[in-house]
Amino acid sequence: MNTVTRYAVALPGIPGGHAAPRTVIVHRTDRLGPASEPVYEDATGRFRFQIGGTVAEVLELPSEYGPTHPCLEAVPMP
Repeated sequence: MNTVTRYAVALPGIPGGHAAPRTVIVHRTDRLGPASEPVYEDATGRFRFQIGGTVAEVLELPSEYGPTHPCLEAVPMP
């Protein structure tokens, strides 16, 4: 079972914005995602992921991100 409580998730820049990638720190919630993996979200609740291993599956992103790759890299944090 996944016992990591925080991850850093690398997000691509906003499409068409030519911005640098962004890193979001997310923490574990008490919810489970569609694949019964833990759900992680940032402090604002705007970024939400289901994380299994080192793969973050997008559940919710702010609307300005538009469509993005559904699987992103997640790095465990201390």
